[in-house]
Amino acid sequence: MARHKLFATKPLAMLLEEAKGENRLRRVLGPVQLTALGVGAIIGAGIFVATGEAAHNQAGPALMISYCFAGLTCVFAALCYAEFASMVPVAGSAYTYAYATLGEVFAWIIGWDLVLEYAVGSATVANGWSSFFQSLLPKVGIHLPEAISKAPIIFDTTTGEFVRTNGIVNLPAVIITMLVTAVLVKGIQESASFNALMVGVKLAAVLFVILVGAFFINPDNWVPFAPYGWGGVVVFGQHIWGETVGGHPVGMMAGAAIIFFAYIGFDSVSTHAEEAKNPSRDVPIGIVASLIICTILYIAVVAVLTGMVKYNQIDPGAGVSMAFSSVGLAWADAIIAIAGVAGITSVLLVMMLSGPRVFLAMSRDGMVPPSFFGAIHPKFKTPWKTTILIGAGVAIMTGLLPIGALLQMTNIGTLFAFVVVCTAVIIMRKTNPDAHRPFKCPMVPLVPILGIAFCLLLMFSLPTANWIRLIGWLGVGLVIYFVYSRHHAVMGRHLAHEVAAHGASPRGQAVGDPDAPPDAPDRPVDTDADKR
Repeated sequence: MARHKLFATKPLAMLLEEAKGENRLRRVLGPVQLTALGVGAIIGAGIFVATGEAAHNQAGPALMISYCFAGLTCVFAALCYAEFASMVPVAGSAYTYAYATLGEVFAWIIGWDLVLEYAVGSATVANGWSSFFQSLLPKVGIHLPEAISKAPIIFDTTTGEFVRTNGIVNLPAVIITMLVTAVLVKGIQESASFNALMVGVKLAAVLFVILVGAFFINPDNWVPFAPYGWGGVVVFGQHIWGETVGGHPVGMMAGAAIIFFAYIGFDSVSTHAEEAKNPSRDVPIGIVASLIICTILYIAVVAVLTGMVKYNQIDPGAGVSMAFSSVGLAWADAIIAIAGVAGITSVLLVMMLSGPRVFLAMSRDGMVPPSFFGAIHPKFKTPWKTTILIGAGVAIMTGLLPIGALLQMTNIGTLFAFVVVCTAVIIMRKTNPDAHRPFKCPMVPLVPILGIAFCLLLMFSLPTANWIRLIGWLGVGLVIYFVYSRHHAVMGRHLAHEVAAHGASPRGQAVGDPDAPPDAPDRPVDTDADKR
């Protein structure tokens, strides 16, 4: 039976040929800058806040192992990302990899999913930046009116309900989003340099916390090491392993599902493959190095925090700051505050940097209108129109909408992308075994299979509401695909012209597609022609 045209794959040779085109992004990023982009996306203020909350409420000192588990999950996915990024050094990340292995409709689904991940993630981060920034203003005597300090509606995560506020717009979040958008439009070199500065500031603060805090560690505070147990696994809302507190799962695994958000961002390095000087070498280095660096830093901060203060005495809202105050180092709060603002700024920059690159790759394939989504600024060499569009969308979301309701959608969207990439590596090894792979994922298929299993385990542990929202978002995306993308896809026209030239498909299947657009010849039913 002929494969349906929805599952037509994009030949690797075509991807490599496209990489030679003139309308490309500027190659200016080296391994250090790519690693800095990865670190910039991963480490934010959450290292000073989320660690304390998760240690206090979910895992205790065993949160160190939670970070190891979440980090290991990311390592499996990172090795798969690195192989693809070295093979196909173009923008698009998981979208491009899915197109080369799983087919057009899966490529659209993952591209649409990535847009959700980066847009909602950016809005969430901008909202967090605003909260952190507003907590600093009273220290210098500034108090913002409530009308411009929060969105008109917020989501109460404890009750699961929407709550009306006295706010009109979260103005600080809107302003930081607009400023970051302006930097991104200006150019990748300027964006990378600004990010490197922010990364330097926050890494200095993180190292300060680790090195100074180490002198105040009391090993007795690590006992018991796993006060909430080692479980906390939930599958579609059904608790299957470990303890619960107040109906919510707790334990080392529960901690891993919660803090996984802290790792989101390393995959964004692969979206900048087209801007790397030597992508086959530098992108794998950037992906793997940033992940290893951040995992070590996360574990070290948790070790210091839970060593300085007993887990049940940690302040969930300001764990690190209160830990230093408890040992007479209250002045360290200023250092942590500066690092927090710098940390969130760099995360926001990298996440907003990635979304337009996915749209750019989709536009080149005809999935979205290329005149807009594929426009490259003649001077700055950036996808400026989509950067402004996404910046405006993020500003609206973070300024007016209840971001808390969408927070964990970033988690499930990212994990879904990881599953696709791990699956794609296994398929590509079968369909293109002789393709040049400057970097090869080790122990295939074991590593990709472990990546799929670990990601699915974390996905199943997320609340059912996130699955419903994800399915709803993908449903909207499929409507767009069947209304527009399916009829404008470049691959469909390429295959149609190829089959028209031969008069029939390779297997002699009848050709013709009543749904073909008027500006393209009939498309073949059999899409095996893409393997020629």
